Amino acid sequence: MTSVHRIAQTGFGTGTNALYDRARPSYQRFTLDFILDSLQKDGPLNIVELGSGTGIFTRALLQHPTWNERIKLLKAVEPSEGMRETFSKTVNDDRISLSEGYFDATGVEDGWADLVVIAQAFHWCPDYDAASAEFARILKPTGTVAWIWNLEDRDAAQWVAQIRDLIEVHEQGTPQFRHMLWRKTFDTESYKKEFQPPQEKTWTYHLQGTKESAVDRASSKSYIAILPEDQKGEVQDEIRRIIDRSEKVWIDESKGIFEYPYKAWVVVAHKK
Repeated sequence: MTSVHRIAQTGFGTGTNALYDRARPSYQRFTLDFILDSLQKDGPLNIVELGSGTGIFTRALLQHPTWNERIKLLKAVEPSEGMRETFSKTVNDDRISLSEGYFDATGVEDGWADLVVIAQAFHWCPDYDAASAEFARILKPTGTVAWIWNLEDRDAAQWVAQIRDLIEVHEQGTPQFRHMLWRKTFDTESYKKEFQPPQEKTWTYHLQGTKESAVDRASSKSYIAILPEDQKGEVQDEIRRIIDRSEKVWIDESKGIFEYPYKAWVVVAHKK
């Protein structure tokens, strides 16, 4: 199918990715440890990272001592030229290559990968059955697929929920994680034929946040990035007002630093 949602094409297009790379959080060590412990193979790993974006997850692997040691080769695959441009500027390792590709058309040879990993991207997949067939094609018999998301935890703080309610008015039908459409993957013929039942784990945690980091985080959403500048400015100003009038758990009130609640969600599936 090799298609990309029209809003993703624009919202994550050239010129939007420096903000995305700055505003989106990295991946917590406990999530990376969980994926590593789930693998069915010891020793060096061939990894395919689909929807590799600006390199946030790739850099997290490189900064994790055990993952860094285990990477034999990593093929990063990303459909957005703008994101690939930022990736190339932020990731520098001879073991890592970067190419254009899609969930159902990776360009990777048969049976090459020990791990296929998708970070913060799979809810954009247009064809879950075709994607599952592609994962099975490029994985070794002992291969694993891992999906991971970093999510703002709207249940942990009222101000997070209010910001999410504000910006989700502008979604324009984009496929978001919270819609859980990605779960249809596990009911497809290709998945059921090729993979064992998925394993899931979630964690709650918090990062340091500021008023402007919350504005940047919301502005990095594809459907906010494409708004006309006046509309975008109105949304950003309302986010600032929400934070100003909300109760927060302060880390350093004098510097405006507060707890930003997050949830990590990991799903792992092994080939049969």
